[in-house]
Amino acid sequence: MNIQAAIEALQAADIDVDLNAASVKSKSRDFFWYSPVLKDRLDHVVADFVATPQTEAQVIDILRTCYAHDVPVTTRGTGTGNYGQAMPLAGGCVLHLHKMNAVKEIAPGRVVVEPGCLLKDLDAACIADSGQEVRMFSSTWATATIGGFIAGGSGGVGSVRWGALRDPGNIIRLRVVTMEEEPRVLDISGDDLHRVSHAYGTNGIITEIEIPLAPAYDWIGVFVAFDSFDEALQYSYDLASCDGILIKLATVFEAPIAKDYFQRIAPHVTQGDALVALMVAPHGMPGWETFTAGYAARPIYRSDKSDWRKDPGHVFEYGWNHTTLRALKVDPSITYLQIAYGTDDPVALARKMRDELSPECLQHIEVMRQNGRIAMAGLTLVKFQSEARLDEIIALHEANGAMNFNPHRYTLEEGGRQAVDARQLDFKREADPKGLLNPGKMISWDDPDYSFDQMYAWPGLQAKPAAE
Repeated sequence: MNIQAAIEALQAADIDVDLNAASVKSKSRDFFWYSPVLKDRLDHVVADFVATPQTEAQVIDILRTCYAHDVPVTTRGTGTGNYGQAMPLAGGCVLHLHKMNAVKEIAPGRVVVEPGCLLKDLDAACIADSGQEVRMFSSTWATATIGGFIAGGSGGVGSVRWGALRDPGNIIRLRVVTMEEEPRVLDISGDDLHRVSHAYGTNGIITEIEIPLAPAYDWIGVFVAFDSFDEALQYSYDLASCDGILIKLATVFEAPIAKDYFQRIAPHVTQGDALVALMVAPHGMPGWETFTAGYAARPIYRSDKSDWRKDPGHVFEYGWNHTTLRALKVDPSITYLQIAYGTDDPVALARKMRDELSPECLQHIEVMRQNGRIAMAGLTLVKFQSEARLDEIIALHEANGAMNFNPHRYTLEEGGRQAVDARQLDFKREADPKGLLNPGKMISWDDPDYSFDQMYAWPGLQAKPAAE
């Protein structure tokens, strides 16, 4: 690795290179600290420099230069990921794409955009231009980029209608630059999208994205309180199953999440209230009112008719991983899990895990759609005691048939299905022959026979400074 030669070559090519120690450290970090396990292992990780391209041509120049000097490259948007996806484990170059943020084309049902565009800016541009909106986005909509969502996300606000991000149809096309002696530019679509979506930038750099759009609505945010978690859970499942009512979010919070962690909601709920957060299309509100009247539900907030003294803000900013963030601000010992309760009987399975683990684990459920059926995902709040106890809790979920997508791991495989994705590995062999793209994140590249019996420790991880 010849860092200085790479820096000098990039500067000679008029590429923005950041060498300031404080800003390089800041741009070397994502939200990995949601996990005490990752914080312990990755807190010291830092890049040698940050390169910020403004065009695809500059991306190509950066990759060509870093390839020639054996410099690792880790791509980032704004660093809102939670699993260390954007952490440069081997140092080297952080490729910061936030200046590649142009919305290039808006057409009926689709948009073409550069990866550094913020989700909120993309949504606003589509609404202003054509009355269309992004179908799915992360709860970090205000600060996250579309490229980071595609490369590191799996679902979000809108998944209750449109399913997971990698489901067919949710990405139309990706333009990707390879890291070779002479980088290639590839347009990828169809089944090949699985090679590079949700790959953490380990096998190609996304420089253009084409995704579908849907008609835009002035979504009405709703909070509904229930005396019991069971009632809230069943209500949310039934509502998501009601095809005539268009919703974009259905989130369930076990008590006392709303009272303890949601400061602007706390005055309106009791310690024993379970809460459901919804986004409902305006034309769906009469149907929603009719539907809700059949349940022991207490609507406490509607964004179109609120008399609350303090506006709670966007309802979706209480769901997905914003729930964890709000809890962490109150109780720094909180961490979380990502659990799939499936489609067979997710209500019963979520109830069972609540009965076994509450209040050490508090259920936060996101209702989704999967292969035409209602599914539930748990972003469970956990009062962290130790890494060993966390592993026990994960094992208990798995023993009951609740699949774990471990957010306390920094590799693709461990954060997924604990299995090799041959499509991603094969594409990395083709597109990154030296293994310089986001090294340490793909176990199958480094150790294809790994048994997944313990947390993977990448041998190339930067050593902690002696003082630590």
